[in-house]
Amino acid sequence: MTLIFAAPSFADSKLPPAELAYTQLPDPAQEAKAKALMDTLRCLVCQGQSIADSDADMAGDMRALVRQRIAAGERPGDVRTWLVQRYGDYVTYDPPFSWVTAPLWLAPLVLLGLGVLIARRNFAKRRS
Repeated sequence: MTLIFAAPSFADSKLPPAELAYTQLPDPAQEAKAKALMDTLRCLVCQGQSIADSDADMAGDMRALVRQRIAAGERPGDVRTWLVQRYGDYVTYDPPFSWVTAPLWLAPLVLLGLGVLIARRNFAKRRS
């Protein structure tokens, strides 16, 4: 039973963080590009936070990777494309429309239409 409660303490590694995980780039323009990109990328461990806000080790590694690539002269769009290829569309907060993500985009519209239809029928019954 003790091991079940101690399991979260083993989630983070004992390795030191990546070099640029918590260090900003010397060039403010590059750091601004990196920060803007990091705000749009989802932490794969936390799932609700961006990599800029997460304290998870993987988010730190991803921040360092983004900063390294931006410092090397890559455009933020290219870095984002590379991360999507590596981790999938889930790494972004705005997945592109495709057959796989269609339910995510269409479900709110279908539910809204269904709600309007139900409300309309209920109001029609009350008037009769």
